[in-house]
Amino acid sequence: MPTQVFPANYQALGAINEFIIAEAFKVGFSSKELYAVELSVNEAAANVIEHSYCGEDLGTIEISAEASQDIFTITLKDRGAPFDPDEIPDPDISSPLDLRSERGLGVFTMRKLMDEVVFDFSQPGVNTLVMTKRKKTEA
Repeated sequence: MPTQVFPANYQALGAINEFIIAEAFKVGFSSKELYAVELSVNEAAANVIEHSYCGEDLGTIEISAEASQDIFTITLKDRGAPFDPDEIPDPDISSPLDLRSERGLGVFTMRKLMDEVVFDFSQPGVNTLVMTKRKKTEA
C-alpha cells in the first residue's frame, strides 16, 4: 500500500492530490468519481490542518492509498487533537445561501461523496480517517 507523509499545510494539498489521483486512477474511476475522491481528500486534509493541528506546519499527515479492481481506500493519520465527528451537526443546506454558515461542510461533504467514512481514535495520540470509494458499475 503506497504511503506518503506530507507537511500539514495548505501548500501540500497539490502534492496530496497528485498522489491520491495517481493511485485512484488505477481503479478506473470516471472523472466524476475521481473528482469526488479528490474533493474528499482535500476536505479531510484541510480539516486536519485547521482543526486537528489548529494551524499550518504544526505536524504531518500520513496518507496511504489502496487500489483494487473496484475499491479505493484512503487512510489519513495525524497526531493532532482528536474530535468527535458525531458532535458535528449536519449543515442546513435548505436555507438560502446568504444565510448559511461558510463552514462546517467538510465532514458532510466527505460522507456524501465517499461510500464509507470511518474515524478511529483508538490508537493513543493518533487520529485515523479511512475513506472508501467503490467504482460504480455500468448498467
